[in-house]
Amino acid sequence: MGGPMARNLLKAGAPVHVFDLSAEAVQAAQAAGAHVAASPAAAAAQADVVVTMLPAGKHVRAVLEGEGGVIRAARPGSLLIDCSTIDVDTARLLAAQAEAAGVAMVDAPVSGGVAGATNATLTFMVGGPEAAVERARPLLALMGKTIVHAGDAGTGQAAKICNNMLLAISMIGTCEAFALAKRLGLDAQKLFDISSKASGQCWSMTSYCPVPGPVPTSPANRDYAPGFAAAMMLKDLRLAREAAAAADAPIPLGAAAEALYSLFCAQGNSGLDFSAIIRMMEGA
Repeated sequence: MGGPMARNLLKAGAPVHVFDLSAEAVQAAQAAGAHVAASPAAAAAQADVVVTMLPAGKHVRAVLEGEGGVIRAARPGSLLIDCSTIDVDTARLLAAQAEAAGVAMVDAPVSGGVAGATNATLTFMVGGPEAAVERARPLLALMGKTIVHAGDAGTGQAAKICNNMLLAISMIGTCEAFALAKRLGLDAQKLFDISSKASGQCWSMTSYCPVPGPVPTSPANRDYAPGFAAAMMLKDLRLAREAAAAADAPIPLGAAAEALYSLFCAQGNSGLDFSAIIRMMEGA
């Protein structure tokens, strides 16, 4: 995700300093025109705005906190934009630490996957003070198409968690419908032609159809090479469960979705796209 996002900033003429643990990712960014930094702190020291895109809250804390972290290395008055999907409490904790250090911060998780990052059509769900969000908006507009200020610090993460829980539930339902259609002798294209124009229509069907054919751009046509890996969906469902427990909110379908993706990943499918769960629904 971070690679194509950085390339879109470079295309817009922004000077970009990058750091990544992956040498391949760094080389690709450098080939696109980015400057390579020796560490996250070194990158932050060169910038007015720091964008992080990391797998989980523990990684964001490792990069931002501490003596050698980005928060201390950042220039006074600079802006931190964390595009990772992490837990709400960590997002709020880091925002408070940044504010105490004289640095603005917003949590801005994204929806749209690798394709959205590549095509600069991401949706950003942004939490933080209005002034910081407005500072971030022009830069986010270079990487995405929709920018929504969700509220105070942490609400961007809350929006992402709720959205991805809904996405997981709808994908499982879509997969079940196509698996049942197959058992009943109904052609997948025929079901798509009907349901995509009927009351069963949803994004999981019309934009990300889990069977090959109906939507040529969906991962189903690339042997489920991930746009969004099953392991990442499972991570987000666990975040939803933890957030729901803290808020005393019942999420029976979210809990069922987590159980199914946990089983799917345990069967060795973590690296496949999350829509590949149809293979489990079909008994594969």
